[in-house]
Amino acid sequence: MDLDWKNLGFKIIKTDFNVRSVFKDGKWGDLEVSSEEYFPIHIGATCLHYGQESFEGLKAFTGADGQIRLFRHGENAKRMIRSARGILMAEVPEELFMDAVEKVILLNKKYVPPYGTGASLYIRPLLIGTGPEVGVRPAKEYTFLVFVMPVGPYFKAGFKPVEMLIVRDHDRAAPLGTGHLKVGGNYAASMSSIAEAHKKGFATSMYLDAREKKYIDECGPANFFGIKNNTFITPKSPSILPSITNQSLQVIARNMGMKVEIRPVPVEELAEFEEVGACGTAAVITPFSKVVDEEKDISYSFGDPQTPGPVTTRLYETLVGIQNGDLEDSFGWTKILD
Repeated sequence: MDLDWKNLGFKIIKTDFNVRSVFKDGKWGDLEVSSEEYFPIHIGATCLHYGQESFEGLKAFTGADGQIRLFRHGENAKRMIRSARGILMAEVPEELFMDAVEKVILLNKKYVPPYGTGASLYIRPLLIGTGPEVGVRPAKEYTFLVFVMPVGPYFKAGFKPVEMLIVRDHDRAAPLGTGHLKVGGNYAASMSSIAEAHKKGFATSMYLDAREKKYIDECGPANFFGIKNNTFITPKSPSILPSITNQSLQVIARNMGMKVEIRPVPVEELAEFEEVGACGTAAVITPFSKVVDEEKDISYSFGDPQTPGPVTTRLYETLVGIQNGDLEDSFGWTKILD
């Protein structure tokens, strides 16, 4: 296998197998292994017409000991259940979800990047409505599948500071909508504003709350956090997706002796933060060197534009160290796969 492990990027790379299960007649079928990248779908499937779709993202890592470690996949299983409930899809049982994830990793074991390359195996569970309905109502049939690919950093810069653009003319999700669920529509709604930010030279967009445009919401596909006065601060909002990475960082921050605050974060508070960044499965942590508010003609700068701040660096190194086995997992977050 001829892969440049240190320069993979974050993109689709074909692997050997995926696993699938179909919900039909009120029950889930057995897991099936497939080497096909495509499958037939009814033209009336609810995922195509009414957005009955949810997905997850998680990673597996090779440690210095050569063992494969899977990070907190039980939390992803729970989150997919919450998403399914939110848009009336059949719920994938936790055991089925975790079995599928573990099985597909072992089937594609040779694609788990070697230790020290900075790469990981990205795992994408997907739940879609495959039963046909012409009216706006839930499907009676669903397909759950999991595929994998080796990936590098989500942002080309890797763990280096980037610049963000505040967008006020786009909303990623409404407060009482689906923003707190991991469903495809939220990401479709963000594409135009993220593309606009890229054209202007920014890494991605920072969204404000849809109701008042006063509070920080999400940063592209990731959660926001700020550091000041030995406190890890992250927004509280009904339209923000609860990030498993963010939840993990909160635990690590407390373990480091920091306070943690989950509360509305006014955009003007950017001027008070010592360090800021975004966090999520794909990027882990992305530090910000600058946040630009073009409408208000204000720029907020943070530390050395070339170097992540000391607290952000410690949080990142601790989380990644646990994920790849360099540090003791005192929280019980990783599972070693045989």
